[in-house]
Amino acid sequence: MSKNVIVIGGGIIGLSTAYFLQKNGHQVTVLDKSNMDSGASYVNAGYITPSHIVPLASPGMISKGIKYMFNSSSPFYMKPRLDLDFMKWAWYFKKSSTKEKVERAMPVIMDINLLSRELYEEIHNSGELGDFHLDRKGLLMMYQTNKERDHENEVAERAKDMGLQVNHLDLDGLRLVEPDVELNAKGAFHYECDRHTTPDQIMERLAGYLAKNGVKIHKNEQVVDLKATSGKVSEIITNKGSYTADDIVFAAGSWTTTLSKKLGVHLPLQAGKGYRINVSTPTKINMPAILMEAKMAVTPMQGFTRFAGTMEFSGINNIIRKERVEALARGASKYYKGLHIPEEDKQNAQCGLRPVSPDGLPYIGTTDKYKNLVFATGHAMMGWSLGPATGKLVSELVSGNKLSLDISPFAPDRKF
Repeated sequence: MSKNVIVIGGGIIGLSTAYFLQKNGHQVTVLDKSNMDSGASYVNAGYITPSHIVPLASPGMISKGIKYMFNSSSPFYMKPRLDLDFMKWAWYFKKSSTKEKVERAMPVIMDINLLSRELYEEIHNSGELGDFHLDRKGLLMMYQTNKERDHENEVAERAKDMGLQVNHLDLDGLRLVEPDVELNAKGAFHYECDRHTTPDQIMERLAGYLAKNGVKIHKNEQVVDLKATSGKVSEIITNKGSYTADDIVFAAGSWTTTLSKKLGVHLPLQAGKGYRINVSTPTKINMPAILMEAKMAVTPMQGFTRFAGTMEFSGINNIIRKERVEALARGASKYYKGLHIPEEDKQNAQCGLRPVSPDGLPYIGTTDKYKNLVFATGHAMMGWSLGPATGKLVSELVSGNKLSLDISPFAPDRKF
């Protein structure tokens, strides 16, 4: 049965949801408060990462956050502030950061990542968005110290046990896959299971495809209120008008919790700010890599090299801290000898807000409170990777079809 569905949010999660809803024959409208040309979906590292099996909420992360709390250039920065929602979230995060909970989360994270990788491949092979950039080189976890090598080796062995393709490269092996730059590293773990893309390109083409295929996209339209009747969301009020729909999808990233509060639903969620620098001059970098000690990502994209990373919890804002941009540039130069990041590129750095749940798992599914409301948010650093899988699962849920995965671990009403 065809439904009228409104998707609030035009990032990769929202557009992927609209894509699969449209495929299932639904009438779809996307509402986004921005011009849909900036934010987390445009500044991420572009990774599709089955290798990222360990959730952000893992043992030791709160201790790191406290350690870095007064260093605004640190990779994991929690700005001290008296905010009840943040304090509740931090408490839930601490409760989730146990070995037992991480062990349960790992196969769940891997399975949804593998589904999403398959869907990216299918979309690419369909030609619907044209021949967009989808590279199958894998991902390097590059290290300079034995400490990081030993830490990643544990993850790599666990990944192998779970069926993922990963190899250890010494410095000679690393030079074979990255021959054109001089590296300051001891080695790397090569996760052959991963992919990388150019996000801006895909976002533009996906939005264009949807518009051509009957999806209505309303930019610069902000939801200001919602009304509910008899256990259903009955009206969406924006700064430009009002809407009714059979089903509503909250895919508004870090702003989703603001929307849910209007309906009396408390969704533990915090904005984790990430930064990126695009360098258009040739860097000769061939492989995407996580620079482990620097806690940052490097991605060769179409037309430029992207340096991205950091996790900053400072509330919902788009303030760019210059010290964090400089930390990215310094971190990269410690691994790639002779790398020069032009001052202009640093001045043009952008940021995006990633929606972070307390346990490292996204919110995908319905809430007991409203029959026609579906959540699709909370993906943290894996939003880009999990876009298609989330969209497909939401579409299956709205359509009443068999689900591709068990979504109970992603329940919005779950307890922490």
